[in-house]
Amino acid sequence: MALELYHNDMSTCAQKVRTALGEKGLDWTGHHLNLRAGDTQKPDYLKLNPGGVVPTLIDDGTVIIESTVINEYIDDRFPDRPLRPSDPVERARMRLWTKQLDEGVHAATGVISACIAFRHQHLKKTPEQIAEYLSKVPNAERRERTRQSIELGVDSPQFPGAIQRFEKLLSDMDAALQDGPWLAGRSHTLADVAYTPYMIRLEHLQLGPMINKRPKVKSWGERLKERPSWAKGIGQWLNQSYLSLMEEKGAEAWPKARRILGYV
Repeated sequence: MALELYHNDMSTCAQKVRTALGEKGLDWTGHHLNLRAGDTQKPDYLKLNPGGVVPTLIDDGTVIIESTVINEYIDDRFPDRPLRPSDPVERARMRLWTKQLDEGVHAATGVISACIAFRHQHLKKTPEQIAEYLSKVPNAERRERTRQSIELGVDSPQFPGAIQRFEKLLSDMDAALQDGPWLAGRSHTLADVAYTPYMIRLEHLQLGPMINKRPKVKSWGERLKERPSWAKGIGQWLNQSYLSLMEEKGAEAWPKARRILGYV
């Protein structure tokens, strides 16, 4: 067995896969890509991952892309310490959580991260460099969303909907956690693995009050950090320059986010 992972330290999708690998206790060889430098847009990488995103897993020469698919592959390929419940109802719940992550929550994360913090990394570039970066974003909808995030920040028309999407998500999580310690019920599953990076991202962006007002969600988040996989998948990869930027700009953005959410 030879596992290779093309990843980025602060990418939520890469964090998600590293966490799954950590849950399985698997060793892997990493290839760290600098997203801001355009490493994922280089021809050799695009041959592996035509979408130009991270992560990409290679297992003895077999290429697997898309983080949700990668995590399911990991659980199938290495069935010890299963991350999917045996109960069909709980397995269905798990799939509903991972499905909505791919169908909107991840995009909302990109919006709030860029609008609050990451836009400032781009604004250090020349207009020509920003235009070149945007031209390489493969999806037109995502390209426009990124442009607005860079140019307008929290005044982007995308920002209110993204924040409100997380408000609904956290409310749904709070309801689900009334029935058990984990999102799908009695066992820690791929759903909990998948959402670990997104809860951490909210905290880093100084949006923790959204979590703190929901004690069940807060306790669940604390349990996630107690698992050894948290350090392996996220903790040891945290980039201090990103953390400092998110802390500073998140504090500046919170008053606007609070008004959008209707918090007193």
